[in-house]
Formats: sequence, structure tokens, C-alpha cells
Amino acid sequence: MISYIILGISLLLDGILTNFLPYLVNDLSLFTPLLTLVSIIIIYPFFRKDEMKYFIVSFLVGVIYDLFYTNLIFFNGVLFFTIAYISSRITKNMTRNTLNLLLETIGMIILYEALTGLVLFTYHVVPITVYKVWYKIIHSLLLNVIYVEIVYWILKIIPKKYKKISIN
Repeated sequence: MISYIILGISLLLDGILTNFLPYLVNDLSLFTPLLTLVSIIIIYPFFRKDEMKYFIVSFLVGVIYDLFYTNLIFFNGVLFFTIAYISSRITKNMTRNTLNLLLETIGMIILYEALTGLVLFTYHVVPITVYKVWYKIIHSLLLNVIYVEIVYWILKIIPKKYKKISIN
């Protein structure tokens, strides 16, 4: 249940922040919110026993993200599914602690922005350069790393009876 609350809040915060921060390719901002993507990474331990449900939820959240924010139907669904798959494999092989979560988040943001830039460049959806992709990567890290820290800290202090599973 708490995983769905995290996803819902992240979707809403992405919408609110994209309204207040310039987000267009020609108007790059200092902060690029990818809070929903980050929440996909954070919630994996809640689905550890049912990975298929985790992958389905990730894909559906990606499709919802597409419908609300990008207008590229199924594009983010596939990307979120890919990120969820890679995240699940990383989490299985490493213990979940703050440093590993931060490194995983940074890697997934770089992967997401690089794949998005590659697809936008390949299909000429918008004019994009390597500099703009690099700029988006650098400027999306700060806000999203802070968000990961806040959510991870909140999840650590919530009593175990409400989480139903440990995040460590």
C-alpha cells in the first residue's frame, strides 16, 4: 500500500514541479524532476516477493506518466519497465543502503536521460544535442538525489507494522 502512495505522490509532485520549473528542451531548467522514475527504484523492496507485479506496476505508471506529461504513448512505459528490471537485478545483487541507492539512482537517471535523448534524436521529435542531454543529466541529479534521500529516510522511520516489509 505504501508503495502506491509513494508512486501517487511522485506523479503529483512531477506535475507540480514541471508547472513551476521550465522543462522544455529549448528552455532547460536548473532542476529536472524525475520523481516518478526515482520512486520506481525506491519501491522495489515492497515487491520483492512478487516481481511480476512490480514490473506491471512500473509499466502502467510509465504509461500514465506518458499520458500526463510526455504524449509519447508507451515510450515511458517501456523505459520504466526497463529501469525496473535493471533495478531489480541490481538490488538482488547488492544490499540496500543509502550509498547503493544513491549510486543506483544516479545510474538509472543517466540511463533514462541517455535513452530518451537517443530516441528523440533518432526520430527527430525535437532538436536535441549531446550537450542538451548532458545538461539534463547533470541538472536532474540534484533534485532527484535529494528526493531519494528524503523518501528513503521517511521509509526508514515508518514503523515496520505499516510497511509490512523491511527496506533494508
